[in-house]
Amino acid sequence: MSAQVDVFTLFPEAFSWFAGQVHVRRALEGGLELRFRDYREYTTLSGGQVDDAPYGGGAGMVLRIDVVCRALEGALGGDCRRLRERRRVVELTPRGRQLDDGLATELAAGDPVVLCGRYEGIDERVAELVTDRVSIGPYVLSGGEIAAMALLDAMVRKVEGAVSNQESLRDESFAPSLGGVAEYPHYTRPAEFRGWAVPDVLLSGDHAAVERWRREHAGSVGGGAAPPGGAPGDLPRVRPGGAEGG
Repeated sequence: MSAQVDVFTLFPEAFSWFAGQVHVRRALEGGLELRFRDYREYTTLSGGQVDDAPYGGGAGMVLRIDVVCRALEGALGGDCRRLRERRRVVELTPRGRQLDDGLATELAAGDPVVLCGRYEGIDERVAELVTDRVSIGPYVLSGGEIAAMALLDAMVRKVEGAVSNQESLRDESFAPSLGGVAEYPHYTRPAEFRGWAVPDVLLSGDHAAVERWRREHAGSVGGGAAPPGGAPGDLPRVRPGGAEGG
């Protein structure tokens, strides 16, 4: 993980909860520099203006490119057009590459600068400033702050010492040890509840058998006992009114 991350946003206070999480605090104590920059602190427009109506008409407002450039230059120095020569500059946008663990690892190594949009997003000329355009999924959010937290969390947990049990990172979802698929299902007490039983192998004490079961079930949707008429790993489908059905 890189030593510094800068997040540009209209709402830096939205990250207060995130920055207070235990694993994030551990990463900060370990040397990570995580800074939240407010676009409004750098605008030279009257009344703290940061956005404007879109050319061509239409609903919503667009974050201005001059505001974004001045924020980058004011906070990080140099010409905003040259920043991507020394940092990974990431715009969060629904039109970007979808975030996965590999991309999070890649970005974490590049001292990322993260640009949060708002309203209708950032003026398209931001493409001249960024190295990466990233989405967290095919749906719409009110702004980039939640997406930024998802990206940050995926990166920060890779900092040595951020997660108290480093062994838990070895076999977590999408790790190379699992072939890049989702982690196997987990169970805990009670061993039986309302007819739902923990798979016998996990109670057997046979560590080799447990390991085989986990490898076999890595990437499964549900895991455990099969619903009536289904295969292991299937989840029961629910019809309107709450009845399970096939």
